[in-house]
Amino acid sequence: MPYEPPPELAALTLAQIAELSAARKLPPVDQWNPQAASDSLMQIKADGRWFHDGGEIKRPAMIRAFASLLRRDADGQHWLVTPHEKQSIVVDDAAFVAIDVARQGDALVFRLNTDDDVVAGPDHPLIARGTADLPAIYLAVRHGTEARLNRSTWLQLVELADPALSVTSQGARFSLVPG
Repeated sequence: MPYEPPPELAALTLAQIAELSAARKLPPVDQWNPQAASDSLMQIKADGRWFHDGGEIKRPAMIRAFASLLRRDADGQHWLVTPHEKQSIVVDDAAFVAIDVARQGDALVFRLNTDDDVVAGPDHPLIARGTADLPAIYLAVRHGTEARLNRSTWLQLVELADPALSVTSQGARFSLVPG
């Protein structure tokens, strides 16, 4: 079955984005607590590329499938989780990369490198890290994981920011300047 990329983010309404997200039917990894643990031999590079045992995974469908099983624990360790086993995965920076942003009414919607759409807000805050000279902006995604905004998405977000370099989404205000 060929891969069908999602429609352009800016062309969608917030209701259409919510409908697309609901159709993904992600597994309930937050409800699974397997005792068996091992190493997946997988790594997510800072640029969002996935590797297994040193070889790059190039099939978008495989990456989306693995990404749907990701969880990060309180210690910052990322895991691929199934009901019976969890496997550690090395994540160089963030599990996802935000590659686009669009304002839809009072909401900021981000498209990730896995074709997920995430609406920033109280449940998915934007977090500014780094320094004022070299900021890094992250978006909380799900199950403790985050997406780092790539440079073009960060520049888009700055265009949407107020003079104090902050943005609002779903009633929440986020500074783009690391504190």
